[in-house]
Amino acid sequence: MTEHKIQTQYRKTLETEAHALGLMAQSMPEDFPKVVELILRTQGRVVVCGIGKSGHVGRKIAATLASTGTPASFVHASEASHGDLGMITTQDVVILISNSGETRELHDAVAHTRRFGIPMVAISSRADSTLMQAADYRLLLADAPEACNIGMAPTTSTTLTMALGDALAVALMTERQFKADEFRVFHPGGKLGAELATVAQLMHRDDALPLVAEDTAMPEALIEMTSKGFGITGVLADDRLSGVVSDGDLRRNMATLMSQSAGDVATRDPVTVAPGMLAAEALSVMNSRKISALFVVNEAGHPIGLLHVHDLLRAGVT
Repeated sequence: MTEHKIQTQYRKTLETEAHALGLMAQSMPEDFPKVVELILRTQGRVVVCGIGKSGHVGRKIAATLASTGTPASFVHASEASHGDLGMITTQDVVILISNSGETRELHDAVAHTRRFGIPMVAISSRADSTLMQAADYRLLLADAPEACNIGMAPTTSTTLTMALGDALAVALMTERQFKADEFRVFHPGGKLGAELATVAQLMHRDDALPLVAEDTAMPEALIEMTSKGFGITGVLADDRLSGVVSDGDLRRNMATLMSQSAGDVATRDPVTVAPGMLAAEALSVMNSRKISALFVVNEAGHPIGLLHVHDLLRAGVT
């Protein structure tokens, strides 16, 4: 195959699937809002079930739901017939996926939902299929050809199913007002976990904090700065952070430094951050102010932590 033919097929495949997604976007399945409301009311989990390519897509849908605030799990259609139906309870909602709607391996899962009155949602491209007729709620895929050259390999249909699952997850996130800090609970590792870490999760606390009173003599303040190793010390007035002494302040006051107090040398009204701020935002503050450490204060202005740029780098925050 020539490079030109490869490029042509590449473009045709993506255009075919993009066109199908456009059709799907223009015509939302009639039961989609009902399914969103159903899942919001559900006391148990969303159990997604399928086999083959539909199973692979179903596993991804379940994973996306679970990571965005909707408890969900995947049950393989064949395993369901050999004991895994016990994972599905009357408190759950079941989503069964079959492009044709005639996948016989789903028979036992269908029967189980009918026997115990478990709400069943079907995803299929055929409105008149056995699966869709048995379902309580029907999510019909757009009528579009598969992107493969023989029109049979699951390509367009799996893309549509996955996109439909994403739309469902995002709708549920929106209705639940799911926020970034909640998202991090389910994504503590890797780059994403680092970007969603909060200041409180990375800051130094308690005895690690370099703090002195305003009337502390600078020789003593220097000992505090050196012993804590951050190149900075906070200055307290009535238990509130009134200023900070940094290496820059030391250089600016070098001529009379040892005869002054911490309050005399300190930079007043220093930049601070709240414990609930995202660490990535704190790094942005550091970069914009060209500083390497920030005190963390509570609502009363009392210093409760200190965040250093090295802490952010170690955690992978960039």
